[in-house]
Amino acid sequence: LEAAKQVDELAPLINETIQVNYAKASDLATLIKSKEKSVLSSRGDVSVDQRTNKLLVRDTADNIDAIIALVEELDIPVRQVLIESRVVLASDKLTQELGVRFGMSATSTTGAGVATTSGSLTAADSFNQFATTPQLPSRLNVDLPAITAGAGSIGLAIARLPFGTMLDLELSAAQAEGKSETISSPKVITANQQEAIIETGTEIPYQQAASSGATAVAFKKAVLSLKVTPQITPDDRVIMDLVVTKDKPNFANQVLGVPPIDTNNVQTQVLVDNGETVVLGGVYETSKTHNTERVPFFGDLPVIGVLFRHKLEQNEKSELLIFVTPKLLKDNITL
Repeated sequence: LEAAKQVDELAPLINETIQVNYAKASDLATLIKSKEKSVLSSRGDVSVDQRTNKLLVRDTADNIDAIIALVEELDIPVRQVLIESRVVLASDKLTQELGVRFGMSATSTTGAGVATTSGSLTAADSFNQFATTPQLPSRLNVDLPAITAGAGSIGLAIARLPFGTMLDLELSAAQAEGKSETISSPKVITANQQEAIIETGTEIPYQQAASSGATAVAFKKAVLSLKVTPQITPDDRVIMDLVVTKDKPNFANQVLGVPPIDTNNVQTQVLVDNGETVVLGGVYETSKTHNTERVPFFGDLPVIGVLFRHKLEQNEKSELLIFVTPKLLKDNITL
């Protein structure tokens, strides 16, 4: 060993330029010069030309041969993977509503009539031999109609009471069904063990207090995003660290003009075969709403109490599913 060391110390030094094609020359230089596994002799040195991505090596011939072999082994194209995902949001909504309006009107002069039972509608004015004025909607004293858009209704005068008083009734009902399915398909290509992020959506502005006491405008993201870091195994499988987020502004529940953000998020690590689709997870949500408005006392009466009530029922179901498919790419393959 001592003789070999002496020969190495006496061997002439030569210069060699090594072109690095796929890796970073600076990374390889750090590896070559590492103290633990250095392939340089005690007299050797390596530097990097950043512009051309070349290694400039000065060492003995044997050590330079070892460095060239190491570079050829490590300087290979990085494998790439296409990550395709599908975010499916399905919802089903059913609304049923039943309402009633009725009232009494008299043949008195304008402005006379019975008092209003509920609401703010005026009592009936008058009617003559040709037509009753005002029209039916303005003579209904119990005002609890169905408010769903497109609700059907039927109104009629059901009785003429003594002293010329008329009893008017309007029944309204509605049933609405809605189904929707939203499919988002973000996909992105990234190199092995390199994080990739893709997102699309909007930013919601809102005001917040600044340190000076004034107000400033800030923004909150409401986006569909996919963040993934893949690792390709030797047997062509893919380990993925995934974060999938689907946010949307909820304009129905605004606070001071700023909508809250409904968030759905999945964060996980999975091992998947090349081209195989995996379901990351799902969220199933059911919402039931029962709302009843009534006239005090009268709405609680048996049988006829239905004439003093407004009933609304809503059933809503939603489901979120997230599918991910990794596909290993050959050279020159793009989206």
